[in-house]
Amino acid sequence: MPVASLVQLIKIIKVKEVKGVSLFTWLMFGLANTGLYFFTEKYFAIQSLLGLLLTAILDFIIVGLIVHYKKRVKITE
Repeated sequence: MPVASLVQLIKIIKVKEVKGVSLFTWLMFGLANTGLYFFTEKYFAIQSLLGLLLTAILDFIIVGLIVHYKKRVKITE
């Protein structure tokens, strides 16, 4: 899961555009991964940290970039 988020994050950073990237979807991914992390109750297991918490962090970074780039587009229009 972190690889999929990382691929999307790298693409956004590289092209500096978020056209076609869904804010709602990535926000839900982040919330779902955060919820699963707490639901597993394995707070220090490497699988939980990398598979769920790291993925959630990457998802929320993507959400932040989407908001940032959408604001930038509105300002320049």
